[in-house]
Amino acid sequence: MEYIIPRESKIAVLCGGMSSEREVSLRSGKNVLAALQRLGYKNSAIVDVDSNVMTKLNGFEYAYNTLHGKYGEDGCIQGILEILKIPYTGCGVMSSAICMNKEYTKRILSTCKDIPLIKSVFVKKGENVNEAVKGLQYPLITKPVSEGSSFGMTKVNKPEELQAAYNEAVKFNDDVLIEEFIDGFFVTVGVLHDKNNKAFATEILEIRTKTEWYDFDAKYTKGLSEFIVPATGLSAEATKLVKGIAVKAHETAGCSGVSRVDFMIKDDKPYFLEINTNPGMTDTSDLPAQAKVCGINYDELVLMILNSAGLNK
Repeated sequence: MEYIIPRESKIAVLCGGMSSEREVSLRSGKNVLAALQRLGYKNSAIVDVDSNVMTKLNGFEYAYNTLHGKYGEDGCIQGILEILKIPYTGCGVMSSAICMNKEYTKRILSTCKDIPLIKSVFVKKGENVNEAVKGLQYPLITKPVSEGSSFGMTKVNKPEELQAAYNEAVKFNDDVLIEEFIDGFFVTVGVLHDKNNKAFATEILEIRTKTEWYDFDAKYTKGLSEFIVPATGLSAEATKLVKGIAVKAHETAGCSGVSRVDFMIKDDKPYFLEINTNPGMTDTSDLPAQAKVCGINYDELVLMILNSAGLNK
């Protein structure tokens, strides 16, 4: 792997933060720091992000962003880093803000006729949720519009369950996205950038869960999910299609450096779910597993993402 960022550089590993995904972020940050140390970046250190982050970043030359959720994945920390003129890994301000909001992501991607989107409604605070979902077919999935790690998500099997599910979602965000439930299986594909800043897709990871759907427990509890990579549940044609859509979605949303694009598959057809602009880097996270099958070990993946801080945004 090529070292674009000098190994003597002082690198802040941003993690923790103030979102509901704090604990996951701390796990990602710890793993990334260990990898940077192994790679020879001895001047790297953890920065637990809070309201004093500008002071904490004093003296650092680069930022490796392992924050998840609000303030870390939505353009906020990216804006602070832009003001401080500290190059950082991953997506920039605009793409981070867009992709953190599932509704606005879908609106942007709806300009591409070949990206299959799930039928949904966007319910703003104060609107009648039962009226809003008329025209959708049950079962449904309710989602806070700007939340990760499946926080606040609920599968709704019948109308009587809708209000409670909506109430759970608004604990996290005022606005809620409600989609028709696709009774298929979950796949995800990473998008990385090579040394020439060209986006490419990793192998597809298929996830079969012991839970009803890919919820928080399935994502972060060992043994509840089976990772199948490369995916075996798709035809060769669908595999090629998913990879192509992932790269196109990444580029259409203005992403850079790294992202992870999620889909549901039913009858060999992909349905776009969302773009994650700061994929997890924990022991059970998807992106490291996808990269490994591509011949990219964890340390090489960390270096590849770090290199994105040295590329033009």
